[in-house]
Amino acid sequence: MKTIAFLLHNNFEQAEYEEVNNKLKDKGYKTLLITTNDDKEVQAMNQDVNKGDTFTADIFAKEANTDEYDALVLPGGTVNADTIRGNEQAHSIIKAINDSDKTLAVICHAPWILINTGIAEGRTLTAYHSLQTDLENAGATFVDETVQVDGNLITSRNPDDIDNFVEAIDKALSK
Repeated sequence: MKTIAFLLHNNFEQAEYEEVNNKLKDKGYKTLLITTNDDKEVQAMNQDVNKGDTFTADIFAKEANTDEYDALVLPGGTVNADTIRGNEQAHSIIKAINDSDKTLAVICHAPWILINTGIAEGRTLTAYHSLQTDLENAGATFVDETVQVDGNLITSRNPDDIDNFVEAIDKALSK
């Protein structure tokens, strides 16, 4: 059974974690929640402004072993993505997954993190529309598509694109 890890902090977009997680579990994947937070209780948000549910992470980022994961998913949420993009432990995990050519699936505001890790440069990707200029300034080609696959990198725009996002992850892991 393949394992998909989710990496997040707090104030992440709930649907981009919960719906994606549930749909991947329904397809037979094992999932794991990793947090960079100091507490395993993590706070979700709905539409980036309203508090959602809380979830309990399985492990802290410092305990993560990327050899055990077949894919990594980065949910969005403005505050979550901005926090993760400045976290060195998160960068190490993300770079290890990318350098191993494992599936790296990133949605909504989370592509910001690809700028700080150096992964965005030279890649074609999509994201929440307000990130277009940031991504282009980082050397990426931005496209307005529900999902964009560039090698091992899968990107998507927002919660409305979750079905296509999950299908792309499943297809990548079925190879």
